[in-house]
Amino acid sequence: MNQIITYLTFNGNCREAMEFYRECLGGELKIQTLESSPNELRFPSNMKKYVVQASLKKENMLLMGTDMVNEKLIKGNAISILVDSEDEVQVKNYFNKLKEGGTQIYPLDKTFLGYLFGGLIDRYGHQWLFHCKC
Repeated sequence: MNQIITYLTFNGNCREAMEFYRECLGGELKIQTLESSPNELRFPSNMKKYVVQASLKKENMLLMGTDMVNEKLIKGNAISILVDSEDEVQVKNYFNKLKEGGTQIYPLDKTFLGYLFGGLIDRYGHQWLFHCKC
């Protein structure tokens, strides 16, 4: 089975962001830092808390992240995380929680097709879209 997974890159605040996403979305969060990796000694002590890999799993959602970036991190608007659901209450809950400290792009509202749609940029600079067939 093939799967496409959302994998986010952060600049030293991956743990904070992934814990925020767990508060908003729920699920099981696993985090591996440099200090718990075999490569621990290769990095300066100020990087030991950096996240090598984090994964947040809930039902069929998987969100992953890291602090490890080879060059300067540049956030852009070319990619969005899409939450698609048939549960209107759940979509509204996710939207409102992820909007805290962020910027609403599109209000969560019914489209001309009758679907619920909205968008935001979260406090970590990642763009989220929400779609509900409710």
